[in-house]
Amino acid sequence: MPKAQWNGATLAETESFEEVEGNVYFPPDALKRAHFEDSDHTSVCGWKGTARYYHVVVDGQRNENAAWTYPEPKDAAKKIAGYVAFWNGVDVER
Repeated sequence: MPKAQWNGATLAETESFEEVEGNVYFPPDALKRAHFEDSDHTSVCGWKGTARYYHVVVDGQRNENAAWTYPEPKDAAKKIAGYVAFWNGVDVER
């Protein structure tokens, strides 16, 4: 069962997920929302669309833009709409 962890805390855990380009995308209901803060950062992928980011916060420590989501992806990536993936030191176990 995939699990995302950072700084000793579980950020997300699920049996149902999507994998795209080697990244595990967790469904929104798998997130431990207390560890997420909205970010103004965005990036654009040619085939997925515009990604929005979250800061991850655990025990007062903040990992800037460590999670991202495609709230309104292009048609080719519809299966990950609203799902969240991680990077920047977040450990994702499969």
